[in-house]
Amino acid sequence: MRVPATDRGRLLLVLAAVTAVTVFTATVPLLRDWFDLRVYHGAVDSWAHHGGRLYDYRVPGTPYGFTYPPFAAVAMFPMALLDLRAAIVVGLLLNLAALAVVVRLLTGRAWRRYGWYGCALGACALALFEPLRDTFSFGQVNLLLLALVLVDAWLLATGRERWAGAGIGLAAAVKLTPALFIGLLLVARRGRAAAVATVVAVAATGFAAVVAPDASRFYWTDAMWDTTRVGRLDYVSNQSLQGVLARLGEQDRAVWAVAVLLTLGVWVVRARRAAAAGDWVAAFALTGLTACLVSPITWVHHLVWLLPSFAVLVRTGHPRIAGALYAVLCTSVVWLWFDDASGIDGFLGSNIYTWITLGLLLWLPAGQPRAARPNRARSASATEPAPSPAAPRMAQVSSQPGLSSSRETGAATGSATGAATGAACGPGSGGLGRNASRDPTGSTRPAAPNPQSSSSRASS
Repeated sequence: MRVPATDRGRLLLVLAAVTAVTVFTATVPLLRDWFDLRVYHGAVDSWAHHGGRLYDYRVPGTPYGFTYPPFAAVAMFPMALLDLRAAIVVGLLLNLAALAVVVRLLTGRAWRRYGWYGCALGACALALFEPLRDTFSFGQVNLLLLALVLVDAWLLATGRERWAGAGIGLAAAVKLTPALFIGLLLVARRGRAAAVATVVAVAATGFAAVVAPDASRFYWTDAMWDTTRVGRLDYVSNQSLQGVLARLGEQDRAVWAVAVLLTLGVWVVRARRAAAAGDWVAAFALTGLTACLVSPITWVHHLVWLLPSFAVLVRTGHPRIAGALYAVLCTSVVWLWFDDASGIDGFLGSNIYTWITLGLLLWLPAGQPRAARPNRARSASATEPAPSPAAPRMAQVSSQPGLSSSRETGAATGSATGAATGAACGPGSGGLGRNASRDPTGSTRPAAPNPQSSSSRASS
């Protein structure tokens, strides 16, 4: 498709994209009614004002309550000062700010080259991404954790290693999954950063133990090991290796353990190679993919950890692959197998997000030294006339420090944005999410009276 050459044409294209996104999101009802945020607010409010025990709270009419480590509740304690509506507004603003940080860190300053037009199309593309839609609609914390972790990636990539690891430590204290990034620092032989991350995580956890000793004792001895508090392992939203095995009816934990060990083995080899080459964004992307695969439960909204992988694909010259995979993750296609994931089609279709995650772990371009990445462009222009004396200064300006090179990312981001935006009119716009508005954790079966709402449903 030709890019409009005039501002009027660009405005019309943006308006068409906004319309398509609006129609898509209205057709595929995935509104979660801020359920997870209501869990957070209700649990903290009960704990702060009504003398309730943190992990005893349940959202009225549901079996769902608080499932994160105690430090998460301590960090969310200011929420008790707000009513639910104010908490929703604050949560929405925090998620928008975190998304802006994530996009900035993954794209560098390339977005400036496209102005309002590129930013508008990029926003439309992001609005279609199912993990992001669910994160906002549930009021989840995954984007905030991703932003914390990527700040550490930026510190490592730019040589500002003094405080590298602090973001990972905080994220790991709020939720267990980001703790794998401490493993990345060890694999990459960044002992100082690993020590910082560990000290921060332990200090935050210890602070929570002092503030809430009973809650801490209960979580680390009981709640942490009880996956039934979160939801059914075989629920279609669980796009982890454990979810695949559960939907196959395989209950032997040894099989899952073997799959996890094999996955971790692949991750160690690939992440070490990427880190050794200074390709930190790829190393962090591989770790996010692995965390989603090995976690016992990875709901669809947890897959925001895949965003760095798409940035890597675009940066390394694979915008079409990035656009195609991104489009699949916009369709909500897994919900077609909400009621029945049996048969070959169920095995392939209900786990398609897991297959994408696994494929990215195995084949994501990684381990390319930053200095070597422009080689293809340099060799292609070997016969060009010698650059003018001003050329070195231009090159220096365009090579701003960050997680990705501005020149590389900028040229490819436009293509990827266009590909992802095309998903607005692509598969999945025909009501695939009708079943998706049901119980997000699969603990109860009845359909909601209003398919646009899941006020009595939960996630994690």
